[in-house]
Amino acid sequence: MLDSVLVANRGEIARRIIRTAQHMGIRAVAVYSDADADLPYVREADQAVRIGPAQPAKSYLDAAAIIEAAAQTNAKALHPGYGFLAENAGFARQVAAAGLTWVGPDPAAIEQMGDKIRARNLMEKAGVPVSPGSREPVTDIKAALAEGERIGYPVMVKAAAGGGGIGMGVAAGPAELQSAFDTARSRAERFFGSPEILLERYVQRARHVEVQILGLADGQVLALGERDCSVQRRHQKVAEETPSPGVDDALREQMLAAAVRAGGAVSYKGAGTVECLVDTEAGSFVFLEMNTRLQVEHPVTELVTGIDLVEQQFLIAAGQPPSFDPATANKPTGHALELRIYAEDPQRFLPGPGTITQWQEPAGDGIRVDAGYQAGNTVTPFYDPLLAKLCVYGADRGQTLARARNAVAAFTVTGPKTNLAFHAELLENPEFVSGDYDTSLISRMRPS
Repeated sequence: MLDSVLVANRGEIARRIIRTAQHMGIRAVAVYSDADADLPYVREADQAVRIGPAQPAKSYLDAAAIIEAAAQTNAKALHPGYGFLAENAGFARQVAAAGLTWVGPDPAAIEQMGDKIRARNLMEKAGVPVSPGSREPVTDIKAALAEGERIGYPVMVKAAAGGGGIGMGVAAGPAELQSAFDTARSRAERFFGSPEILLERYVQRARHVEVQILGLADGQVLALGERDCSVQRRHQKVAEETPSPGVDDALREQMLAAAVRAGGAVSYKGAGTVECLVDTEAGSFVFLEMNTRLQVEHPVTELVTGIDLVEQQFLIAAGQPPSFDPATANKPTGHALELRIYAEDPQRFLPGPGTITQWQEPAGDGIRVDAGYQAGNTVTPFYDPLLAKLCVYGADRGQTLARARNAVAAFTVTGPKTNLAFHAELLENPEFVSGDYDTSLISRMRPS
């Protein structure tokens, strides 16, 4: 088994990984920037190393500094968390070359799934449904217009090498495509270092549903149920739940089987997510992308399955079998919801850094809080403003929503603005409460 791990991340996900590592008897090493020196995860780790100033490029994205920190502390493995270098195949190779165990999928799988066009073509060959879209990178507006005509409007325009909704845009026709293409290409080059663009058919009323997969050390790929991630602002997730209220048993079975095929196509090892778009009118789904890492919303799957996904990541990286019976893995019970608590204006969703003067987390049956901050910490403008994940479990969706309302009301954060007021509103919204919602829900709640 692994005896030590360096967690190459920060905030709530670093704290969460450290907790499981220590529970397993694995020595946990944290890295931190100047801006994060006082955060809880730094204190809770067995050892912590400063890796640079606040700017991500000089700290959490500095591969050399991170690997040097592992050498200094004699860490034997590296867990990347999510974001930063988690889906960087080159970094994964550097980690292995330094003699460290990479707690994640093989770099080849990261590479194959990192390019959306390549991934889409590979999934199509594996028998996974894909939407009409680009089979080659779209490099200029002339080619984009031709693709738009071939695919059929409206089309979604997005970075081939990107993620997180950055640069995504919808074009209803040729007149809108020029602007959407220019924006996507500019942001793709700035954020992902590649100007390559992908066009896909845009579904007007869709749900964003993903399947959690786990590639075991023996080569078996499991599907651990689905998560509905349709509550989004600017194509970025705000709340997630499982099971999806918009997926029936027949469609669920198809999606889980397709996700297993997707993982098998790249010989996937570790925790990963197959993201899909569900056409609510047609009752069908298509592949969107595969995230070759742990997802922000993984706790809801843990709550309904009882499986610690980080524990399984460590076991798989060590070449060991899972701590549960694979034959019973896909039998989740109950209902779980995750609400992302951000330091942001609850009306306009703009980040709002500041010092936390009061922090009171809710507690009780079915309540789990994965927090990266506490009272006295300062939320800086250098990183994503995620403060915590409020996760709620119940015997059914009704009980879960009731517990979530009470938990949101009991969650107190003063100092920076937070989106707790938005979540209180969401939990009373008739569309959300009914379960009959889609990815445009927030745009109806907050019409521009």
